[in-house]
Amino acid sequence: MTFSQRGLTRRQFSAGIASLATVVATTARSEAALPVIDTHAHVFHRGLKLAPGRRYAPDYDAPLSLYLEQLDHVGTTNGVLVQPSFLGTDNSYLVDCLKQTNGRLRGIAVVDPAISVDELRELDRAGVVGIRLNLVGQPLPDLAASEWKGLLANVKAMGWQVEIQRNASDLAVLTPQLLDLGVTVVLDHYALPDPKLGVSDPGFQSVLKLGATRNVWIKVSAPYRNGPAGESFAKEAYPLLRGAYGIDRLLWGSDWPHTQFEATQTYAKNRQLLDTLIADERERGQVLASPRTLFRF
Repeated sequence: MTFSQRGLTRRQFSAGIASLATVVATTARSEAALPVIDTHAHVFHRGLKLAPGRRYAPDYDAPLSLYLEQLDHVGTTNGVLVQPSFLGTDNSYLVDCLKQTNGRLRGIAVVDPAISVDELRELDRAGVVGIRLNLVGQPLPDLAASEWKGLLANVKAMGWQVEIQRNASDLAVLTPQLLDLGVTVVLDHYALPDPKLGVSDPGFQSVLKLGATRNVWIKVSAPYRNGPAGESFAKEAYPLLRGAYGIDRLLWGSDWPHTQFEATQTYAKNRQLLDTLIADERERGQVLASPRTLFRF
């Protein structure tokens, strides 16, 4: 069949091939340019006001400039700053850091349940995309209380996430309550199962089932917070989480500067561990890029 019989001139055919080549090249460039996102880090310095009742406070500085150096050194395009628990609900340093980076970073704030909508909107304009509930060593909140219901309704309306750090057995109870209120949930640090039980922890097994909701994300971050055998646990946990949540619901975080584990951890070491966990380069790239929409990059 000739070009004319197909209704195409040779010039039109050549133009079509050129157009297809352009699409293929553009797609290849797009895949190569996927963002590399670190979803969990902290910045602070010793001059900041500390929260009363804190469990811990570092005796060193972890400034924004040093964090950005870590990102640049390993080719990480974007990062997420999580408000440290020892700074309480004063998110001013977090906001200042976000404003300095012109959209390269996003933030997760710690707020009082009674915070006003106007204050939440101000945080949103600065680049905050969620709140954190660091409940380690804390009493569990009564999410049915009016102030919590009000806060979570505002969080939902703004399209924010609720990030939780707590042991797996309690997360298995808390997370469904949050999902019933319609909010998006992110679970920190492999959901912190009992270190003695690892993936056999009934709480962790319940957390795996939450993947079916498609409204829960989980961070494959800081395995050292899961006990001395943290890396071995991570290697067991990752394929289970991948099967339960899918690649697009897994988030990598460096946990820089690794508070209370500074002597044994570095940014590079934690990034390299991810390469070990996910040997397939394409899959690893997808995990590193998957936070793009959730964190509004």
